[in-house]
Amino acid sequence: MELLSDLFRFIIQRKKYWLAPLIIVILIMSVLIIAGSNPAFAPFIYTLF
Repeated sequence: MELLSDLFRFIIQRKKYWLAPLIIVILIMSVLIIAGSNPAFAPFIYTLF
């Protein structure tokens, strides 16, 4: 969690606001990949696409 707080602090201090959507998309995709690898959640993930 410290990494995420440092990353968001960097974005705010350096005014690199264009990085925020990129990081959010990467986090969402990683959660979907992890959840999709679990057989119990796989049918729910496949219905999204």
